[in-house]
Amino acid sequence: MDNIDIEMMDIFKALSNETRLRILKLLKDPEANFGDENIKYPEAKPSEVGVCVGQITEKIDMNQSTMSQYLSIMARAGILIPTRIGKWTYYRRNEEKLQQISKYLSNEV
Repeated sequence: MDNIDIEMMDIFKALSNETRLRILKLLKDPEANFGDENIKYPEAKPSEVGVCVGQITEKIDMNQSTMSQYLSIMARAGILIPTRIGKWTYYRRNEEKLQQISKYLSNEV
């Protein structure tokens, strides 16, 4: 097994959870799903920096520590990009990585 397959296995593990898939779907259109402003930093547009962890936690109705763990797993797999502004962390989808996953599935599987 080469490195790309190992990387893809980590990605598929990150996506093998219903809640994490839901998060990814919600972040596909952050303005529609979370509003067009971030609560803590209104100047941080969701389409540019992502959505605050607190907003995602509220939308999914999950405790903060579990949500942080889920988001961290997805960021380590490369499918989410975290951005820190002040004491808040925002997450957005890594569209380039998602395209690589799609290409991998089309070509290799």
